[in-house]
Amino acid sequence: MAKNYTLQKQPFRVPVPGNKLILEHFGQATTGEQRFSVARMVAPPGWSEPHQTPEFDEVTLMLRGRKQIEIDGETVELHAGESILIKAGARIRYSNPFSEENEYISVCLPAFSPDTVHREEE
Repeated sequence: MAKNYTLQKQPFRVPVPGNKLILEHFGQATTGEQRFSVARMVAPPGWSEPHQTPEFDEVTLMLRGRKQIEIDGETVELHAGESILIKAGARIRYSNPFSEENEYISVCLPAFSPDTVHREEE
């Protein structure tokens, strides 16, 4: 009989520059899931990435520290205990310009894909 659950004990470590830790628990890289992805992320002080215009909605739940997000030209600061939903098609840029490390959970609908994030060249 098939199980009605999947217990994730070995998330996939996504290789990224800048010493950011991305552990995908569910998604295309770990389970082949196309509908959604869930990842735990830890960003060091001073980290940033290029602007992007994803084809997926993304929910971020801050666990520790704070994160800066540029969304269509507006800057939002997300603090531990807060969450944000950013809709597909928004031009965004994530960064941690602060002096402390941050940690957060990211949920993407549909699942994150390098082909649908549309990162800009910098």
